[in-house]
Amino acid sequence: MEENKKVDIPKLNRSFQIDPYLKFYEKEIKRRYGIFKNILKTMDEMEGGIEKFGDSYNTCGLHVTKENGIRGIEWAPGAKGVFLRGDFNDWDRTSHPYKNIGYGKWEINIPPKSDGSCPIPHGSVIKLVILTQNDEYVDRLSPWATYVTCPRESIVYHQIFWNPGEKEKYYFKHARPERPSGLRIYECHVGIASEEQKIASYDNFRINVIPRIAKQGYNAIQLMAIMEHAYYGSFGYQVTNFFAASSRYGTPDELKHLIDVAHSHGIFVLLDVVHSHASKNVYDGLNEFDGTKGCFFHDGPRGEHTLWDSRLFDYTQWEVLRFLISNLSWWYKEYHFDGFRFDGVTSMLYHSHGLGHAFSGDYNEYFGLNTDTESLVYLMLANHLLHQLSPNMVTIAEDVSGMPALCRPVDEGGTGFDYRLAMAIPDKWIQLLKEKRDDDWNIGDIVFTLSNRRWMEKTIAYAESHDQALVGDKTIAFWLMDKEMYTEMTVMKPLSPIVDRGIALHKMIRLITHGLGGEGWLNFIGNEFGHPEWLDFPREGNNESYYYARRQWNLADDDLLRYKHLNNFDRALNLTEEKYKWLSADPGYVSWKHEDDKVVVFERAGVIFVLNFHPSKSFPDYKIGVEEPGKYKVVLDSDAEEFGGHKRLNPGSEHFTFPEPYAGRRNSMMVYIPSRVGLIFARF
Repeated sequence: MEENKKVDIPKLNRSFQIDPYLKFYEKEIKRRYGIFKNILKTMDEMEGGIEKFGDSYNTCGLHVTKENGIRGIEWAPGAKGVFLRGDFNDWDRTSHPYKNIGYGKWEINIPPKSDGSCPIPHGSVIKLVILTQNDEYVDRLSPWATYVTCPRESIVYHQIFWNPGEKEKYYFKHARPERPSGLRIYECHVGIASEEQKIASYDNFRINVIPRIAKQGYNAIQLMAIMEHAYYGSFGYQVTNFFAASSRYGTPDELKHLIDVAHSHGIFVLLDVVHSHASKNVYDGLNEFDGTKGCFFHDGPRGEHTLWDSRLFDYTQWEVLRFLISNLSWWYKEYHFDGFRFDGVTSMLYHSHGLGHAFSGDYNEYFGLNTDTESLVYLMLANHLLHQLSPNMVTIAEDVSGMPALCRPVDEGGTGFDYRLAMAIPDKWIQLLKEKRDDDWNIGDIVFTLSNRRWMEKTIAYAESHDQALVGDKTIAFWLMDKEMYTEMTVMKPLSPIVDRGIALHKMIRLITHGLGGEGWLNFIGNEFGHPEWLDFPREGNNESYYYARRQWNLADDDLLRYKHLNNFDRALNLTEEKYKWLSADPGYVSWKHEDDKVVVFERAGVIFVLNFHPSKSFPDYKIGVEEPGKYKVVLDSDAEEFGGHKRLNPGSEHFTFPEPYAGRRNSMMVYIPSRVGLIFARF
């Protein structure tokens, strides 16, 4: 305790003001922060600081020297020898050995050719050879490989020596955009972003998809499955090569071009980064890199994630920290990603990986022995570095546990994330659609789920993400309309009751989640227009088909189909937020939640949201509370004709408040609110 008292956390009292319960765990908070500070101090003394430590990708792996030779460093503490082979030496296993320079590191220096050219030409295939403790020579890929490909005739990836000439390199032309005040994130996967039954390319995404995203009113994209993964069907979450942009979509320079064009549209670009675990692949991954189980990962059961069938990093190893911290710096500096969404944070935070844990909210769950200090401190280091690199940095945690102060700055004793994902919200919507009749929807429960978040810790709200789109689950549109999406979405037919309900509730679910659920918004590619089918990657069970691993943009663009109505509403919702900026405002004030009427009313950023979830009742003169007096007009009407509604409201009608307090507000107003309709009112 005396030792922890000496730990100075600059703004710890700020955390106690925001969440007084944290005061009871001051000792543990200081212990964690003390470990973080000790590591930073060591980095300062041994490495010249965390940013220089994060630049280790400039020396680790293979690099061309100023003299046009090759220099390389690898960390393989369990190896008896390390060699380089490839096209350049006719695949000789031992002609180019690395030298043991201590601390488990190996170095190679290859002089230029006699004509002054580089000894390894750009595009050459290369591999490392590890001499194991059992005197076996085994092929491996460098953990620092920046480009790996899988030849058609093989199932094993090869490392490509990527060193394009000055004329061939891609140079960024556009400045990074400013961090949006309210993030509207389009979660997307390059490979599925085409109507064709194939893996789509970076170029396709740059040319065809980015303009579509910008038109829809999104100000950020979250790119999934970019870090190389040998198994396409893993959705990018079984990473094999952490520094390599996936070659299945194109070259590293084509990814840079994509990001640059996104920046030209003012779109902030986030990388879905996986540092919570790694693929178990040996020949094209990190597993058993030096011939032992303990290189990069914990040896024994602690190094295995049984549910994910993957390996778990040992964050106490200095070279593991170097590798992961450098990885973040690499994607930020080399590719100009603006921020990061960290996958699997709950798994990292707890020794149990959160499995079978309901997280009741008892603070002992967060500050007890189940919390994995080593992983948590790594996340503190990662956030510290990233926010040091840029004041515009955005980091998002995929955490379902509700860890306190996860989204508070490190100098307040927090973990340093900017946002966490509101993972309970999509679960709630799916539960309602799956298990409850419309008449039985509990309005109070919906509002609680949408508004239940830690004070002063920002949240990204979403109605559904990629999880709900995968085969085995259903998207909201599919839960609502199912097979009728194939036959009843044409405007040439009368509107069926199922499609009528589905389109109406699809819009309302998005409207209330967008307005009340968080300080940011996220939507998965295709869900903006209610993509009719699940997402299923090629696999043995579907005859390696790409039929469901694509997005059918033609459905949204066809004027004869009702998908356009959902697409139109998605765009209007985003553009309305851009104008009134509720995502960057304080949380919404819910003045009304009526169970029998199924009506919700809340105010945020000076606009009033009114939603009637009742399946049959409309209310011609419904009294609502309004804080600010004046004249109000509808600025978004889910029942408008362009959104597939029944146009029951007069778009130009004016509503005036009268000075009669109601529902906790200083004024009140009468509105017409039809069944299954959501409205936004603004003052004029």
